[in-house]
Amino acid sequence: MDVVAINKAVEADCIITGGFTLNRQTLNNISAAYERRGIIILTDPDPAGERIRRFLTKRFPNAKHAFVPRIDATANDDIGIEQASPEAIRKALKKVRTMNINPVQTFTNSDMMKNQLNGSENSADRRMKLGAILGIGFANAKNFLKRLNNYGVTREEFNAAINELMQN
Repeated sequence: MDVVAINKAVEADCIITGGFTLNRQTLNNISAAYERRGIIILTDPDPAGERIRRFLTKRFPNAKHAFVPRIDATANDDIGIEQASPEAIRKALKKVRTMNINPVQTFTNSDMMKNQLNGSENSADRRMKLGAILGIGFANAKNFLKRLNNYGVTREEFNAAINELMQN
Protein backbone atom coordinates (compact mmCIF):
# COMPACT_ATOMS: atom_id res chain seq x y z
CA MET A 1 0.00 0.00 0.00
CA ASP A 2 3.03 2.29 0.40
CA VAL A 3 3.59 2.15 -3.36
CA VAL A 4 -0.05 3.06 -4.01
CA ALA A 5 0.29 6.11 -1.74
CA ILE A 6 3.56 7.18 -3.40
CA ASN A 7 2.11 6.74 -6.90
CA LYS A 8 -0.83 8.97 -5.93
CA ALA A 9 1.73 11.66 -5.11
CA VAL A 10 4.42 11.29 -7.78
CA GLU A 11 5.48 9.10 -10.65
CA ALA A 12 8.27 6.97 -9.22
CA ASP A 13 9.91 3.58 -9.43
CA CYS A 14 9.53 1.96 -6.04
CA ILE A 15 11.29 -1.05 -4.58
CA ILE A 16 9.36 -2.70 -1.79
CA THR A 17 11.61 -3.90 1.01
CA GLY A 18 8.96 -6.12 2.58
CA GLY A 19 10.02 -4.99 6.03
CA PHE A 20 13.35 -5.69 7.63
CA THR A 21 13.67 -9.14 6.10
CA LEU A 22 15.28 -7.83 2.93
CA ASN A 23 15.99 -10.77 0.66
CA ARG A 24 18.93 -11.04 -1.73
CA GLN A 25 16.86 -10.17 -4.83
CA THR A 26 15.47 -7.02 -3.20
CA LEU A 27 18.98 -5.93 -2.22
CA ASN A 28 20.18 -6.64 -5.76
CA ASN A 29 17.34 -4.51 -7.15
CA ILE A 30 18.15 -1.66 -4.78
CA SER A 31 21.86 -1.95 -5.62
CA ALA A 32 21.15 -1.80 -9.36
CA ALA A 33 18.99 1.32 -8.95
CA TYR A 34 21.60 2.89 -6.68
CA GLU A 35 24.37 2.34 -9.21
CA ARG A 36 22.33 3.44 -12.25
CA ARG A 37 20.66 6.61 -11.04
CA GLY A 38 20.61 6.78 -7.26
CA ILE A 39 17.93 6.03 -4.72
CA ILE A 40 15.80 7.88 -2.22
CA ILE A 41 15.17 6.04 1.02
CA LEU A 42 11.62 6.70 2.24
CA THR A 43 10.57 4.48 5.13
CA ASP A 44 7.76 4.50 7.64
CA PRO A 45 8.37 7.00 10.45
CA ASP A 46 8.45 4.32 13.12
CA PRO A 47 11.22 2.33 14.82
CA ALA A 48 11.09 -0.48 12.24
CA GLY A 49 11.34 2.04 9.39
CA GLU A 50 14.32 3.69 11.07
CA ARG A 51 16.08 0.31 11.42
CA ILE A 52 15.56 -0.31 7.70
CA ARG A 53 16.85 3.22 6.94
CA ARG A 54 20.03 2.65 9.01
CA PHE A 55 20.64 -0.73 7.34
CA LEU A 56 20.20 0.69 3.83
CA THR A 57 22.31 3.76 4.63
CA LYS A 58 25.24 1.55 5.59
CA ARG A 59 24.98 -0.36 2.29
CA PHE A 60 24.21 2.70 0.15
CA PRO A 61 25.99 5.66 1.77
CA ASN A 62 25.25 8.13 -1.05
CA ALA A 63 21.51 7.45 -1.01
CA LYS A 64 19.20 10.39 -0.59
CA HIS A 65 16.73 10.47 2.30
CA ALA A 66 13.16 11.69 2.56
CA PHE A 67 11.16 11.79 5.78
CA VAL A 68 7.38 11.98 6.07
CA PRO A 69 6.61 13.37 9.54
CA ARG A 70 4.91 10.89 11.86
CA ILE A 71 1.90 13.15 12.27
CA ASP A 72 1.40 13.17 8.48
CA ALA A 73 1.74 9.38 8.25
CA THR A 74 -0.70 8.42 11.01
CA ALA A 75 -4.33 7.43 10.56
CA ASN A 76 -6.62 4.96 12.29
CA ASP A 77 -3.94 4.19 14.93
CA ASP A 78 -1.57 3.07 12.15
CA ILE A 79 1.73 4.68 11.20
CA GLY A 80 3.10 4.29 7.70
CA ILE A 81 3.69 5.85 4.32
CA GLU A 82 0.43 4.29 3.16
CA GLN A 83 -1.37 6.62 5.60
CA ALA A 84 0.30 9.78 4.22
CA SER A 85 -1.50 12.13 1.87
CA PRO A 86 -0.07 12.78 -1.59
CA GLU A 87 0.79 16.32 -0.47
CA ALA A 88 2.71 15.04 2.58
CA ILE A 89 4.71 12.69 0.35
CA ARG A 90 5.45 15.44 -2.19
CA LYS A 91 6.48 17.78 0.63
CA ALA A 92 8.90 15.15 2.03
CA LEU A 93 10.39 14.55 -1.42
CA LYS A 94 10.95 18.29 -1.90
CA LYS A 95 13.14 18.21 1.22
CA VAL A 96 15.31 15.25 0.18
CA ARG A 97 18.70 15.27 1.88
CA THR A 98 21.92 13.37 1.39
CA MET A 99 23.84 12.16 4.42
CA ASN A 100 27.34 13.59 4.64
CA ILE A 101 29.97 10.86 4.73
CA ASN A 102 32.18 13.25 6.74
CA PRO A 103 29.65 15.23 8.78
CA VAL A 104 30.55 18.67 10.05
CA GLN A 105 29.91 19.41 13.69
CA THR A 106 27.87 22.56 13.20
CA PHE A 107 25.47 21.79 16.04
CA THR A 108 26.17 20.74 19.63
CA ASN A 109 24.26 19.69 22.71
CA SER A 110 24.32 23.34 23.68
CA ASP A 111 22.19 24.17 20.62
CA MET A 112 19.80 21.41 21.61
CA MET A 113 19.42 22.68 25.18
CA LYS A 114 19.23 26.36 24.22
CA ASN A 115 16.39 25.64 21.78
CA GLN A 116 14.54 23.28 24.12
CA LEU A 117 15.17 20.27 21.90
CA ASN A 118 16.60 18.30 24.82
CA GLY A 119 16.01 18.44 28.56
CA SER A 120 12.67 20.24 28.47
CA GLU A 121 9.20 18.93 29.11
CA ASN A 122 8.15 19.49 25.49
CA SER A 123 11.50 18.62 23.82
CA ALA A 124 10.17 15.58 21.95
CA ASP A 125 7.29 17.60 20.51
CA ARG A 126 9.67 20.40 19.48
CA ARG A 127 12.04 17.90 17.79
CA MET A 128 9.10 16.34 15.96
CA LYS A 129 7.93 19.72 14.64
CA LEU A 130 11.44 20.97 13.84
CA GLY A 131 12.28 17.68 12.09
CA ALA A 132 9.21 18.14 9.89
CA ILE A 133 10.19 21.71 9.02
CA LEU A 134 13.77 20.73 8.18
CA GLY A 135 12.85 17.47 6.46
CA ILE A 136 15.00 15.28 8.73
CA GLY A 137 12.25 13.41 10.56
CA PHE A 138 11.75 12.72 14.24
CA ALA A 139 14.39 11.18 16.48
CA ASN A 140 15.47 11.12 20.09
CA ALA A 141 17.78 13.97 21.14
CA LYS A 142 21.03 12.13 20.45
CA ASN A 143 19.97 11.00 16.97
CA PHE A 144 18.35 14.34 16.16
CA LEU A 145 21.66 16.07 16.82
CA LYS A 146 23.37 13.53 14.54
CA ARG A 147 20.81 14.23 11.82
CA LEU A 148 21.34 17.98 12.09
CA ASN A 149 25.05 17.44 11.49
CA ASN A 150 24.85 14.49 9.09
CA TYR A 151 22.19 15.78 6.72
CA GLY A 152 23.85 19.11 5.99
CA VAL A 153 21.47 21.39 7.84
CA THR A 154 22.98 24.86 7.81
CA ARG A 155 22.91 27.30 10.71
CA GLU A 156 20.70 29.58 8.59
CA GLU A 157 18.19 26.76 7.90
CA PHE A 158 18.19 25.83 11.56
CA ASN A 159 17.60 29.40 12.74
CA ALA A 160 14.82 29.93 10.20
CA ALA A 161 13.18 26.65 11.27
CA ILE A 162 13.45 27.63 14.96
CA ASN A 163 11.80 30.96 14.12
CA GLU A 164 9.01 29.15 12.26
CA LEU A 165 8.57 26.81 15.20
CA MET A 166 8.33 29.76 17.61
CA GLN A 167 5.68 31.47 15.43
CA ASN A 168 3.50 28.37 15.38
